[in-house]
Formats: sequence, C-alpha cells, structure tokens
Amino acid sequence: MFFVSVAALLSACSSAPVNHGEVKGAQTSSREMAQSDTNRVATLAMRANLDSLYLLMDKLYRRNPGEWKKSGADRDEVVKRVREAVELRQLWPELQGKRDIAAMALALSPDFKGDRVAAFIYATADMIIVAHEGKIEFFLIDGLDAQHLYNAARNVEIAAWILSSRRNAAGQPLLLADESGPGGRNLSFEREFGKIVGRLDLMAQFITEKYRRAGISYVQNLLGGSFLQFLPVR
Repeated sequence: MFFVSVAALLSACSSAPVNHGEVKGAQTSSREMAQSDTNRVATLAMRANLDSLYLLMDKLYRRNPGEWKKSGADRDEVVKRVREAVELRQLWPELQGKRDIAAMALALSPDFKGDRVAAFIYATADMIIVAHEGKIEFFLIDGLDAQHLYNAARNVEIAAWILSSRRNAAGQPLLLADESGPGGRNLSFEREFGKIVGRLDLMAQFITEKYRRAGISYVQNLLGGSFLQFLPVR
C-alpha cells in the first residue's frame, strides 16, 4: 500500500502543469500606423536582437569583471554608455572610429587593449544595424535587403566561433564565455548567439518570401477577379 501511495504521488507531481511564463506582446503605439506587417516584424526582431546582445554583455562582464574596470567607471555606467552609443548610433571611442565588420575585427583582435566586452557588443550591434540599412525601427518607406541580413547572421556565427577559439598572446581566451568541466556545462552564451542568428536568418527568408508572395498575390487577384466572384441568384 505504501509503494502504491508513493507511486500515485509521484505520478500526480509529474503530471502537474509547470508555469514557464507566457508570451507578451509589445505595447500598442501610434507609430505603428506608419508600419506594415513586415516593418513591425523587423522592428520587433531588431529589438529582440539588441536585447540579446545586452544580455550577453551582462553575462560577459560577470565572467570577465576585469574588462569594465579598464574604463575607470563602474559597471552600470559602462553598460549605460554602450547602450546609448548603440541606440543613438554614436561611435565607440576605443574602436578608433571603426564601425560594422571593421569594428568587430578590431574588437576581436588579440592585440586589442581596451574593454573588449564593450567593444565587441557595440561592434556586433552596429554591424546588425548596418545590415538593416542603419535603422532600428522601420516604417512604410523603409526596405531591407535579404542578403545583408543573411550575411549578418553569418557574421554573428563567425564572431561566436572566434570568441570561443581565439587566444591572446598569453594563450588565454579573448573572453571567458561558455564553459564545460567537472562542475558542469554552461552553454548559455552559445544559446543566446543562436537566437540572434535564428532571428536574422528568419528575417532574411521572410523578406525574400515577401517579394515572391507579392507576385503570387497579384496573380491570385487577377484570377479571382474573373473566376472567384459570387453569381447572382435572382
């Protein structure tokens, strides 16, 4: 009887619903009136990618506290500066006026002496924004190039690989990120990079599909005008 009761209890626990949160939509804004569905999806994807980079910045600073100390400011202040530089499209001083992939190459250079976390996150965000025609929010007059978005996804993959494999002159990793050892595995950095790559690839495919579907819809409308109309019954 005891074992039956325990089995019943375990069965009840295993079948109990687990709350993992719920999907939340963005707040409605009057600016959406000037956005198509594609504009809105691109804006949400961009926001999610930037938030992923800011999360990675926080995680990298936790693993590499010596980086933010190079600036002489406290950690929160450095994070604030990086976010402002990204959102306001400002240059990052330690990157010598470079932007886009040139800034990424410098930030991941073994010889880079500045705050590598700030430089890397800023440069990666700037590259993604450049791939979106230099914009963070999109409206009816805006267009996107699917190949640029695809290339941005590959750039993020390359950057993640460099981060995990390249060493400085002392033979140490450029930055401590994912780890695997006797104490367990931490692959949270890889997962977050994967989310960014996935969103960029999906947007590239979506933009390509949009133009293809526009042609199909045009043909459907032509056919519908002739064959899909209701007929009078009286």
